[in-house]
Amino acid sequence: MNQARHRPTFASVNLSAIRANIKQELANAKGAKVFAVVKANGYGHGASQIAKAAVAAGASGLCVSNLDEALDLRQQLSVPILVLSEIPVQYAKLAIKHQITLTAARVEFLEELRAVDDLEQLKIHLKLDTGMGRIGLRTVEEIKQAEGLINQLGVIFEGVFTHFATADEPNQDYFNQQIERFNRLKASFAKLPELVHVSNTAASLWHQACGGNLVRFGIGIYGLNPAGRALAAPFTLQPALSLISQLTHVKEVGAAEFISYGATYQTKQTEWIGTVPIGYADGWFRRLQGFELLVEGQWCEIIGRICMDQLMIRLPKAFPVGTKVTLIGQDGNQEITMQSVAEYSKTIHYEIACALSDRVPRFYVD
Repeated sequence: MNQARHRPTFASVNLSAIRANIKQELANAKGAKVFAVVKANGYGHGASQIAKAAVAAGASGLCVSNLDEALDLRQQLSVPILVLSEIPVQYAKLAIKHQITLTAARVEFLEELRAVDDLEQLKIHLKLDTGMGRIGLRTVEEIKQAEGLINQLGVIFEGVFTHFATADEPNQDYFNQQIERFNRLKASFAKLPELVHVSNTAASLWHQACGGNLVRFGIGIYGLNPAGRALAAPFTLQPALSLISQLTHVKEVGAAEFISYGATYQTKQTEWIGTVPIGYADGWFRRLQGFELLVEGQWCEIIGRICMDQLMIRLPKAFPVGTKVTLIGQDGNQEITMQSVAEYSKTIHYEIACALSDRVPRFYVD
């Protein structure tokens, strides 16, 4: 999808906020390494720029979802890059060539590596499934098999890790079960690797005692609390992204007129209606009908169904075409947070950030 650089809708990303969040986490991590998680295009913020800012602020490495994300970043940065999911074995040579660290989550993956020559430079992290139920080794027997295969293959066994399902929730019962499982599985290794990591953003904020010497810092980089409003973060996270547009059309409409598809909104009286060039193709969901945006510090409701490329808002008065519209961010003394957008959408702020399509240009400020 091409960026729409010739319309007045864009995301502004504050790199100073990114660096501040990383530095605060480094202090919070108390000596543990911090890897910045920049998968999914940096959670919609832009992987390249976020990765560079995170490394400049002290992050020791990066985590991504797939090999393509890793290869793209490798062209720009020389720090360690860990792919958090398994890749097809036929691309292991490509990972070695570009010094990409791989995850092994199945004994079968390690067995398939037997067909690949010259694995001495391949770095492997073993993933343990302690209750997330996604990928990973689950039993002591599997760990023994995996450790034996790693020794036979001659690869560099650099790390072992797990991922928590409920580290961002007030109730810690299931989290504690996962910790217990991880410790039991960890104890079955004949020799632990250099890196042991259990902490995502949530675990690093609220469960420092769970151990490990590396933090995978994800949503916190972007200034977003993984628990939403359920738990207060131990330090102030600075949101980095604002979403901005402009009024492209303003009109006065009489009473009993319908607005947008399906005629779901009818004016009750004479009203000023503004059109904003952003829609569901940009990641601004249809279900945000009724949500309020900011125009010159005043709240303006989205009326009628959100279209693919545009939406309409009810204005308190006539504003000039070109007037700024804030969808996420501050306008005067008012602010629209990504959390508030998520709550209205009945989802999480991760989805709001990641849903912003490539059509929306990202501009970076310092």
